Amino acid sequence: MRFFRTCAIAVFLLAPFSADAAMYRPFEVSGWIPYWRAATGTTDVLPHLGALTEVNPFVYTLTSDGTLLDNGALDEEPWLTLRAEAKKKNIRFVPTIMTSNGELLHTLLKNTKSRIALEDRIAALVKEKGFDGIDIDFEGKKAETKDYFSTFLKGLSLRMGDKWVMCTIEARTPLDDRYFGTTPSPDAAVYANDFAAINKYCDRIRLMAYDQQTVDHQLVAHYASSSQLYAPVSDPAWVEKVVNLAAKDISRHKLMIGIPTYGYEYDVTVYAGPQYAPKILWTFNPGYAIPLAGLYNVEPYRTPWGEMAFTYAPTSTSTSSWQATSTRAAGAPKTFGLANAAAAADFAQNYNSNLTFRYLVWPDAESVRQRVELARRLGARGVALFKLDGGQDPGIWNVLESSAAPAIPVPAGSAFTRALTVGSRGADVRALQIVLNADADTRVAASGAGSPGQETDRFGALTLRAVRKFQEKHGIARPGAAGYGYVGPATRAQLNSLFY
Repeated sequence: MRFFRTCAIAVFLLAPFSADAAMYRPFEVSGWIPYWRAATGTTDVLPHLGALTEVNPFVYTLTSDGTLLDNGALDEEPWLTLRAEAKKKNIRFVPTIMTSNGELLHTLLKNTKSRIALEDRIAALVKEKGFDGIDIDFEGKKAETKDYFSTFLKGLSLRMGDKWVMCTIEARTPLDDRYFGTTPSPDAAVYANDFAAINKYCDRIRLMAYDQQTVDHQLVAHYASSSQLYAPVSDPAWVEKVVNLAAKDISRHKLMIGIPTYGYEYDVTVYAGPQYAPKILWTFNPGYAIPLAGLYNVEPYRTPWGEMAFTYAPTSTSTSSWQATSTRAAGAPKTFGLANAAAAADFAQNYNSNLTFRYLVWPDAESVRQRVELARRLGARGVALFKLDGGQDPGIWNVLESSAAPAIPVPAGSAFTRALTVGSRGADVRALQIVLNADADTRVAASGAGSPGQETDRFGALTLRAVRKFQEKHGIARPGAAGYGYVGPATRAQLNSLFY
């Protein structure tokens, strides 16, 4: 529930939090479960629901006449059990509506009648089914659809009341990186998404920080300078760029950083130089990659950007003629994946020729851990995983469960309404300490008075220090600045924004 859209502002009561208090997590984790893997996805997610803040059944698609097609039979099992268990644990159940048909979106949204009909249809669906909200995943939009899409989000937000409006959007690479070494095209800065409007009308914004490929030419050039094959699913160096760019118009407390759990297999041609020309063949789950590595007797390695990878030559044996001619590969007891690419590059260079080989790259639990830590460091609200279908590295659950922030109860309709400083006393001081303690970076105390579970109603030196950490983390105030350590309007606004 988005507390402050419809609830009146009120001070915290001195009474303990009621049983119907909402639960708040400072760091959120959501995950999409695709309808084509409903059985394995729900079976995989159910034992680990506690690690999530929200589940997103990836089931609805937008049809050519603007109606919604339920591909996943959400009114049937296994969804019903998942939904019931999610409700018990106070985990949001927010289905996704998806389309990548840019022409359809433009046609529907530019027409006032069909746009309003779609807004009404979605709001009615959410309320009729009792969902916690809806996730709008409209991809491939045209630039001329931008304002129509913003108007659609505004109308949908007004109709949804206290239900959540989530928006999943494409990542945007900074122009200097996207066009590194070249001149940007005249329409380079023309986009199909108005980030400021999306920030205004959406409660969470899931940034699809994956499917990177070669969009960041600066990173491509960096790896090319050291003759390395570079074709990531998602490089944290690139993710940081797209998050910082998005954060210019989108509040970080709404930003969810998308994390992939699937990989890509490429057909790569290497030319003298070396120059690599990768072409995507298909996506896969790790369960495909590991047996294939064993079949070709290659050892997966961790790439410099943190994902797993290996290369192989698709032949009937585990080595090929070009591998045997390379001094780096010859005689090795096991053909390492990295050496395969190097051997192919050597052959192409020595004979001024070209060769092709296969390259697999995918995220495992360790790369997911790195991206979760990145999201925390960047001050994002959380992460969103695509996809949770039972095919991802099972170790991912250990990462999510160990990084899950404890949920804290927050009275519905409550807010910080008065200035707080050293010497202040009251229930709102205790609530302040609870919020600060929910984040390890702003914890009041590790033990004793003021620590998690032992919050007090007195604003003392420890609370002052924690407030200052909170202000620094959220860019509100720095040492020496007016209001540093004082819970004034800007700090209260940031605290209140965390409650929805």
